[in-house]
Amino acid sequence: MSQANLVRTLDLRGKKLSKAGYQELLPRAEMDIASALSEIEPIIESVRKGNAQTLLDLSLKFDGVAPSGLRVPQKEIDKALAQLDPNLESVINEAIRRVRSVHKDQVRSSTTARVVDGGEVEERWIPVDRVGAVYPSSVIMNVVPAQIAGVKSIALASPAQVDNSGWPNPTILATCAILGVDEIYAMGGAQAIAAFAYGVRSIVDGLTQEILEPVDLVTGPGNIYVAAAKRALRGKIGIDSEAGPTEIAIVADKSARAGEVAADLISQAEHDIIAAAVLITDSLELADQVQSELKLRTQVTKHSQRIVQALSGIQSAIVITDNLEQSLDVANAYAAEHLELLTSDPKRDSRKIRNAGAVFLGRTSPVSLGDYLAGSNHVLPTGGCACHSSGLSVQTFLRGLHFISYNEKAFSEIAPSVITFANAEDLPAHGEAISARFEVGKDL
Repeated sequence: MSQANLVRTLDLRGKKLSKAGYQELLPRAEMDIASALSEIEPIIESVRKGNAQTLLDLSLKFDGVAPSGLRVPQKEIDKALAQLDPNLESVINEAIRRVRSVHKDQVRSSTTARVVDGGEVEERWIPVDRVGAVYPSSVIMNVVPAQIAGVKSIALASPAQVDNSGWPNPTILATCAILGVDEIYAMGGAQAIAAFAYGVRSIVDGLTQEILEPVDLVTGPGNIYVAAAKRALRGKIGIDSEAGPTEIAIVADKSARAGEVAADLISQAEHDIIAAAVLITDSLELADQVQSELKLRTQVTKHSQRIVQALSGIQSAIVITDNLEQSLDVANAYAAEHLELLTSDPKRDSRKIRNAGAVFLGRTSPVSLGDYLAGSNHVLPTGGCACHSSGLSVQTFLRGLHFISYNEKAFSEIAPSVITFANAEDLPAHGEAISARFEVGKDL
């Protein structure tokens, strides 16, 4: 292969490695969360102690503009919807329909387990009370599952825009209008996470007024400062994940078309200079062809400079394997946010995939489809977190509560065992809470 290749090559032929071994050879882009944490601590503290004006001042500092108020007025939302291009409105409605179609099947029903006669545990799935979403381009992906889960209060934060009088992007506002979300705040970054965590107050005529009530859960990806704020405030609020740079991995064999593979790698590299694009293939011929296609296509696409930087970064690679089996092993070790299977039988090969945020099967199911109109959710685990975490779903907004009910007979039968367990753990008061039910004068 030529030394002028755009993407580095990693040759794993003849190397049968463990999961950890493959992971070590496939590094991801570095995210210095520790440094970001130190940078955002003053921001979080200022929001915690401040008021609405604090958020407006931060918008002016970081976004270059401050709107006339923190919450977007209904008239601005209505105006955005009225001015929305009809064709785009149709596309947005179709995206919403498809996402709803997929996510409605994720609703979980209550179940009751009869442990013994007279003793049962019921599990009910209860939505969180209030949610804040922070990434504007994922409005549909965040809001629709929350609505299906039954969340009653949904607030959205989106950064102030210089070209919209300090209000968020009009398309974002219009999408919120279509979804029925009218609580929208012109704020972004770490300050938005802090505002959702602590709430925002203002002093009017000497009285404190709540402008933004705190939320229970914040969802949606963002930049490194958003990720750092989520880490800093986790516990104060629930979070879905700490999202890192986007990534795509493609497992391809000789049946794949080089131009399509290159186009798909470029599509995710377009996001960020630290986005990851990884091709895993056992075909040297395909690898060479993809390198050539990448050089051609990056010269003519709009965001060429950042795409080239992402593709040439340490986080991107073309991985050469001995065979398809090894390719799938590497893919499972890498646990990509987006995984494409461009093989002769992607459905069959997908049965061997255990770790991925979302898996796209075949050449007519590219990642870009999932970004917008597949119906699947595009808020997915990054940085290898797909080994243990799932993408955003209705389940994200639900909590399983157990309701325990034992009658007197079932309780009496198990009481001695509970006391034995309690004494074994040197927690006698636990046992005494059981034996108290048998004291003289008690009904039991």
